[in-house]
Amino acid sequence: MPVSLSAAAVSFGYPPSFFGPAAVSKPRLILILLLTVTASAAGGFLANALRARKQPDPVPAVDTKLAPVPPFKLTERGGRTVTNDDLKGKVWVASFVFTRCTGPCPAVAATLARLQGELADVPELRLVTFTIDPDRDTPDELKKYADHFRADKDRWLFLTGPEKEIHALANDGFLLLAKRHADGKPGEEFDHSSRIVLVDKAGVIRNYFNGVADRTGGPDGYEDGLKQLSARVRKLAKE
Repeated sequence: MPVSLSAAAVSFGYPPSFFGPAAVSKPRLILILLLTVTASAAGGFLANALRARKQPDPVPAVDTKLAPVPPFKLTERGGRTVTNDDLKGKVWVASFVFTRCTGPCPAVAATLARLQGELADVPELRLVTFTIDPDRDTPDELKKYADHFRADKDRWLFLTGPEKEIHALANDGFLLLAKRHADGKPGEEFDHSSRIVLVDKAGVIRNYFNGVADRTGGPDGYEDGLKQLSARVRKLAKE
């Protein structure tokens, strides 16, 4: 018995005349509907696949041991001397910023502030921020910067010292970029990495994570990385 396709065509977003004659046989109608549903499903599958390809791969949750942090002796914002040995027995997260930075530094500091709050129940954790602009970032300047991010003076350290030593520590010790920008405008005087670094109780670097949501990882990759970082901190704190 003939069946009208006008309503079916309209329901799929086509004009009533799309399927040709206004009436066709049931077998032809079934075939057309099957092809339409199949195409729709394939389109949905393709769209999901493309979206999946755009999602960044999370930082691998592997247990790595990279290299020990080399010795350092620097000044904390409160005026006391801090060495790498003072951090032995603590799990810590390191970052390199400068207070005049108009680039990623505020976002990196905000990430550490977030970790300070989310991992407040892990007493073994320390956050350690090194300034790469020590000529300007005196202990007093670092204190103002730390206060802006509500940094706990006992759990989040801000360290300054000779520029050459800190840049060598970043470049050679942590394998992170830190150098003066020859033509840098105010707030852009330095090129540096926005990565943050997980260090274990023995002073060994364990992994690197995004300190900001960058173009390669995006917000999802950044969030996945922070979740894995938090899990790794908790695990290392128990070891």
